[in-house]
Amino acid sequence: MAVRIGELLLKERRISTEQLQEALAHQKVHGGKLGSALVKLGFVKGEDITTLLSRQYGVPSINLPQFEIDPVVIKLIPVETAQKYQVIPLSRQGATLTIAMTDPTNVFAMDDIKFMTGYNVEPVVASESAVQEAIQKYYAIPVKTGSESTLEMASRVLDEMPISGDAEVEVLGDLEEISVDALMRQGEEAPIIRLVNVLLMSAMQKGASDIHIEPYEKDYRIRYRIDGVLYSIMNPSMKFRDAIASRLKIMAKLDIAEKRLPQDGRIKIRYNDHGKSKDIDFRVSVLPTLFGEKIVMRLLDRDKLMLDMTRLGFEPEPLARFEAAIQRPWGMVLVTGPTGSGKTNTLYSSISRLNTPETNIMTAEDPVEFNLSGINQVQIRESIGLNFAAALRAFLRQDPNIILVGEIRDFETAEIAVKAALTGHLVLSTLHTNDAPSTISRLMNMGIEPFLVSSSVNLICAQRLVRRVCAACVRPNPVPPQALVKAGFSVEDARNVVPQHGAGCEKCNGTGYKGRVGLYEVMEISDSLKELVLVGASSQELRRKAVEEGMVTLRQSGIHKVRDGVTTIEEVLRETVN
Repeated sequence: MAVRIGELLLKERRISTEQLQEALAHQKVHGGKLGSALVKLGFVKGEDITTLLSRQYGVPSINLPQFEIDPVVIKLIPVETAQKYQVIPLSRQGATLTIAMTDPTNVFAMDDIKFMTGYNVEPVVASESAVQEAIQKYYAIPVKTGSESTLEMASRVLDEMPISGDAEVEVLGDLEEISVDALMRQGEEAPIIRLVNVLLMSAMQKGASDIHIEPYEKDYRIRYRIDGVLYSIMNPSMKFRDAIASRLKIMAKLDIAEKRLPQDGRIKIRYNDHGKSKDIDFRVSVLPTLFGEKIVMRLLDRDKLMLDMTRLGFEPEPLARFEAAIQRPWGMVLVTGPTGSGKTNTLYSSISRLNTPETNIMTAEDPVEFNLSGINQVQIRESIGLNFAAALRAFLRQDPNIILVGEIRDFETAEIAVKAALTGHLVLSTLHTNDAPSTISRLMNMGIEPFLVSSSVNLICAQRLVRRVCAACVRPNPVPPQALVKAGFSVEDARNVVPQHGAGCEKCNGTGYKGRVGLYEVMEISDSLKELVLVGASSQELRRKAVEEGMVTLRQSGIHKVRDGVTTIEEVLRETVN
C-alpha cells in the first residue's frame, strides 16, 4: 500500500516528488507507514489520505473520533488483532461486522477477522491516527496521561504479593525471549503482555500449583491454588478477558481463533531470580464456558519434585513395605487417590529409585509432566490412536523391565497391564479410588477376573496431601481430649498429645500453613488377602483384614502427623474419613 499511496498522491498533485522522497527517507529511518510519515512531516492531512483511499477503492470513509463504539462490539476483536492490522470494530448488524481500517486493501486482515469472529466483514476507511487513538481508548492501552494504565492497575493489585528480586522471564521454545528491559518496553507498548508475565512470575514466587483464570457474566476472576487451597488474587476488568486469553494461547502455541472447543498446550518459562536460573513448565488447559474461555495453568516445577521417598511423608513400616514391593521383579503396584493428591510424585520417586543402567524403564503418560533422564517416556495422543492400551502393547515389544502406565482407565488397559505383570514385568500405575481396599473392587468392576487380580497385584497405596504447619509461626493448640478421641486418637494419646497450629506470619501469608505432606495407606496383598479376593470379599472385609495385618489407614497416618506436630487435626479431618 505504501508505494500505492505515494503514486496516488503524486497523481492528484497533493504532494511533490521531493516531498515523496523526503517522506520515504523519513520512513526508512523511523519506520511505520508512508502515509503516517507524510502526515508527520505536514505534507498532507490524515483526512486527505482517508478521502483518497475511499474514492479510489469505493470504500466509505468515517470520522472515527465522532463515532461512539459499543463495548460489546469491541470484545469481538482481541487487542492483539486490532493492533496487528490497525483495525477497530464499529458495529454489528446481523451477520455483518463493520470495521474501520487504515488499509482497505488488506484482504488478509479481513479474512483473519472473518475466520476469528464468524461474521462477514464490511470495511470502512479511517485515518491511521484516529484508529490508533480508538484502539488506545477502547482497549485501555496506556497513554502518557493522568489516568491509570493497565500496568499501574496490575502493580496496584499485586502490591500485596511482592515479587522478590529482579525477576526475569524467558518464554522458551520458538516463541520469544523476554528480559527485564524488554518487559519494560512491552509494558509501554502492550500492557497485556506485561500483566500476563506478572501473573506468571507472581505465581512462581508464591509457590502456587495452579492458576485459574475464570470469566463470569459480570466478573473476571484470577485465583492461585497454594498448598491445595484456592485464593482470589485479582479481578481484572472484563475488557481484558479476550486479550489475556489470546496472549496465553499464543504463548502455549494454541489456536487463538478457536473459541468453541477445549484446547491443551504448554508454556515453558525460564525464571531468573537473584542470578539463579531455572526452567518451569505451565500445562495450559483452555475450556469454553458460558461467558468466555476458562484457562487453568498447572505449574510444573522440577525443583519441587521430591524424588527422595523418605521425605514424602510415609511412616517407616509402610515405606518399607512399599519399597519391598517396587523391588520385586514382577507384579503390579498401584497408587490411588483423587486428582492433585501427589500420585505422580510418588510414581516418579519410585522409578527414580529403580533407575539404573541395567534396567529398561518405559512410561506412558498423559501428559508427560517431567522429563526424567534415563527413562523412556511416551506422550499419550488419543487423537491419533496412541492411547494407554496401544502404548502398552508397543512396550511389550521393547524388552522392558519396568512399565509405568499413567492411569488405568478402561478394561483394555487394565487387561494388558495385568498380563504384563504376570509375564515378568514390574508394572506401576494409578487409579482414581477413595482408598486402597476399594481398588480391588474397581479392577473387578472393570472386568478383570478375581484370580488375575490376586495373582498380579503386589501392593496398593492410597494417598492424600495435607498442608504442613508453618515452621516459622508454629504454636501449641490444645484440643479437648474428647475431640481427639472422636477423631481417632486412643484415650491415652488424647490425654498427652498437644496438637500444633500456625499463628499466621509473612512466610505463610497469614494462613498458618506452608507446604504439604502426604498421608499414605499402604495395603500389601498378602496370602490371606488373596484368598479373600478370590472369594469376592467386599472392600470392608478387605479393609478389616488389612488393618489386622498392620495396615496404617489414611486417618491413622494423619493422626501420626498431628501427634508429631506436622499438620493440624482440621487438615486430617478435611481429607480423611474414620
